[in-house]
Amino acid sequence: MKQTAVAAKQFGETASAYLTSTVHAQGEDLKRLQTIVGGQSIAKVLDLGCGGGHVSFAVAPSVASVVACDLSVQMLEVVAAAAQQRGLSNIVTQQAQAEKLPFDDASFDIVITRFSAHHWYDVPAGLREAHRVLKTGGRMIVIDIVAPEQPLLDTMLQSVEILRDASHVRDYRISEWSAMLRAVGFATQDAVQQWRLKMVFADWIARMRTPAERVTAIRSLFDGASEEVRHHFAVESDHSFTIDSAFFEAVKS
Repeated sequence: MKQTAVAAKQFGETASAYLTSTVHAQGEDLKRLQTIVGGQSIAKVLDLGCGGGHVSFAVAPSVASVVACDLSVQMLEVVAAAAQQRGLSNIVTQQAQAEKLPFDDASFDIVITRFSAHHWYDVPAGLREAHRVLKTGGRMIVIDIVAPEQPLLDTMLQSVEILRDASHVRDYRISEWSAMLRAVGFATQDAVQQWRLKMVFADWIARMRTPAERVTAIRSLFDGASEEVRHHFAVESDHSFTIDSAFFEAVKS
C-alpha cells in the first residue's frame, strides 16, 4: 500500500476523533491565525491538510472564502457537516494531495497548514505547490510538531510517532523547515512562535486506534530511554509526554 493510501485510510477511520480532539481544536496558534486574518475580508484561504477543519472554522468568519483540502474523503465529510452546523457557508471542501493541488496558479491570498505536513509524502513538493497557488505577496503559514535538533532526541520522537501512527513520515526540525521554505522560493524567517504541547498518552493512542502491540512498544521505548530523553519529553508515570511545536510565516515575493 502506498504511503498516501496509508494516510487516507488512517485518517478516514479516525475522522470524527480529530474533530473533537482537544489538542487540535484549541490553542494559542488558532488565536494567532484569527489575528492575522482579521481585516482581510476579501482574502481567499487554503487550509491545506485540513484534518478536522479547525483552521477553517477559526478563519472563515474573517475572510471571503476557505477551501478545506485533505487527502481523506471521510475527513472532508466531517468538516463539511461541521461547517454547515456552524453556519460557515464560505467553507468548501476539496479532496487532494498536498503535492498535487487542483488549483490554478495564484489562486489564494493565504495558505495554512496545521499539524498536517508530518504526514506528507514529499514536503518540498507540497511547499512548491503552496508557493504556486499563492498570489505574489501571499502568505504561507506552517504550524506543526517539530523535532529536536539533537539526533538522539529526534530519533526518539520519530520512533514513537511511527509506532503510534503508520501514516507518520517525519516531524521536521526548525532548521529543516527554514531551509525547505527558502528552497522553494519563500522569503522566510525563523519560527515566530514556539511552544510545548502535552500529549495525554491514553488520548494520543486512542485517537489513532494504535494496536495494542505497538502501544506496548511505545511504553517500552519510554521506559528504557535515557534520563536525558525522559527529561526532554517530560515523560510521566502514565507515559504522557510533551513535544515541541512551532509556527512559521513565509511570504511569496
